[in-house]
Amino acid sequence: MRAPRGPRAAAQTLLAIVIALAAGAPLVSASDSALRLVDGNGVLHLTNVPADPRYRSLAGASGTVAGWLRLPPKTWAQYAGDIQEISRQHGVSAGLIESVIRTESGFDPTAVSPKGAGGLMQLMPQTAGALGVLNRFNARENINGGVRHLRYLLDRYQGNVAMALAAYNAGEAAVDAHRGVPPVPETQQYVQRVLRLSGSTGAAGGTQALYRYTDPDNTLTYSNFPPPARPTDSRR
Repeated sequence: MRAPRGPRAAAQTLLAIVIALAAGAPLVSASDSALRLVDGNGVLHLTNVPADPRYRSLAGASGTVAGWLRLPPKTWAQYAGDIQEISRQHGVSAGLIESVIRTESGFDPTAVSPKGAGGLMQLMPQTAGALGVLNRFNARENINGGVRHLRYLLDRYQGNVAMALAAYNAGEAAVDAHRGVPPVPETQQYVQRVLRLSGSTGAAGGTQALYRYTDPDNTLTYSNFPPPARPTDSRR
């Protein structure tokens, strides 16, 4: 008798896997193994028929044993220190950096896109090479390279964060050709999502969405918060 085929069979297989995971049973058969993916919204996906290269194997252990069923409430916390330090180093808002990472990879340092972009800030191999990033899957290297590239784009588009984000997503040529965010749904949604997550109020159509100011040490900074008030001399 042949085993049933098609979506229903796949769903039944997956259901059996989930039940086994809940019971703590190891997955020993490669043909029945489930793969996992945490998307940009932090949603966990399980499948035994992956259509996305970012899915990862459970490595023969139950999800409970592996620990990934116990998702931390704030997966960004382990990178907060690096984000803050690199933010100060390159003068880019930590909130903007966090929002880009959340949108690009969902804070998965092993994420690989269908086009080959990799790591937390989804650097393409040629971009990583140009930025001197030797290992795209090293979290600190990836963040540092991604922020350097983002800072370059912010400077290129004179602080227009919407255009900088569009270029980060679709490339500078596309932004230059349309003199703004290109009419590509994926890019427009990307820009809107990052702006929303970062708390920026600028429209995705091209309004400047970040404050641009010079710190007392003459460092030019882009931030989604206004510059801190400087003390005034009260002596008269």
